[in-house]
Amino acid sequence: MSLAADSPLQSSSSDDFAALLDAELDTVSSDASGGQEDDDEDFNIERIKKRKVDELENVEDLQGSTSVGALQQELDTSKEDICPPHPGFIREMCIRCGQRQEDGSGVAFGYIHKDLKLGMEEIARLRGADHKKLLHGRKLYLVLDLDHTLLNSTRLIDLSPEEEYLKGQTDSLNDVLNGSLFRLDSMTMLTKLRPFVHTFLKEASSMFEMYVYTMAERSYALEIAKLLDPGGVYFSSRVISQDNCTQRHQKGLDVVLGAESAVVILDDTEIVWQKHRENLILMERYHYFSSSCRQFGFSAKSLSELKRDECESEGALATVLKVLKRIHEMFFNELVFGADLESRDVRQVMKAIRQDVLKGCKIVFSRVFPTKFHAENHQLWKIAEQLGATCSTELDSSVTHVVSTDTGTEKARWAVQHKKHLVHPQWIEATNYFWERQSEENFAVKKNK
Repeated sequence: MSLAADSPLQSSSSDDFAALLDAELDTVSSDASGGQEDDDEDFNIERIKKRKVDELENVEDLQGSTSVGALQQELDTSKEDICPPHPGFIREMCIRCGQRQEDGSGVAFGYIHKDLKLGMEEIARLRGADHKKLLHGRKLYLVLDLDHTLLNSTRLIDLSPEEEYLKGQTDSLNDVLNGSLFRLDSMTMLTKLRPFVHTFLKEASSMFEMYVYTMAERSYALEIAKLLDPGGVYFSSRVISQDNCTQRHQKGLDVVLGAESAVVILDDTEIVWQKHRENLILMERYHYFSSSCRQFGFSAKSLSELKRDECESEGALATVLKVLKRIHEMFFNELVFGADLESRDVRQVMKAIRQDVLKGCKIVFSRVFPTKFHAENHQLWKIAEQLGATCSTELDSSVTHVVSTDTGTEKARWAVQHKKHLVHPQWIEATNYFWERQSEENFAVKKNK
């Protein structure tokens, strides 16, 4: 079987590709003699070469040769004809012709199959085939972070005295779909699933092919995937972890077999997606355990210490599911984009939705930025503009909002006098997280004592 010519992704997912790759390797194994172990790399190479020699027996220009050595030489000298270019490698051997990899090129896809590397042309071909199939099934790709996005984990030794009660309230690992707090003894950890996560995954799966992508170790990622998806319905083999990343401290879509124009990312950390910020929906962090609060420098009590949790129907996952539904609906709206599915770009859809959130708002900031700081370079200014607002340094009648932490500033007093909205900077932050204009009353600036 030829991975390049026989189209391994006529079935179009990484799971189907992994299954096909296993079948190809099993075919190679059947050519080996009498039950010998195949772990030795040199033996593997000779096995594959032997199969390719057999395939060449009927080639006309070899009819006069009776020497296996001659056939072997012909194979070695004609590899460019056999495999142009190499689709991928297992342990530095081409998965089609058996030739050794010499230049170290390709991208590792170890989460699909151990030691697998794919060539750039093969990746592009696989993505193209999968992209077309997925779009015609009215689906996009969704890449999901784990920690602080879908759940929160802590080591048992990091529990505060006020959290010790949790040890007696864990749910059964034999019924994970009806539980939310689990003790993972093999890792000496507690994991708390974010409220609404099971409903979120079920509904999102009807619109997206989903990947897990975490900077954690693979053993942890696989264990958590079992809690979220015990039946392997949502993620299957699409669990990407730290050792699959191609750049240190960065996540990238180069290891996702999906076209960037159709990928939406959910993550609580923007900095790890420097090359793909336009694909990102930034999630509000889930701080259930006190160790999570300490990790990010918060002195407030955690949700578990307060014996509280996010609201199922109004929490972060319920809110972002609404956003995903809007993105999906707009992307597949022929009245907006016409009939050509493959030319559409989800990043443009996301941008359009965001720019509509604060459309019509004109914002002036008061003592929010450090002295001598260029206001237009501040993150809050940029976020407001991305949400469709107009930002200004000067007051006039068209201003709708003054953002400040102090009611005593000149601009804050002007806002009160002219009956404009005087809101805390958190109003912009919350609007950014929820992709929806938040009630100004909930973010009114408190008068100084």
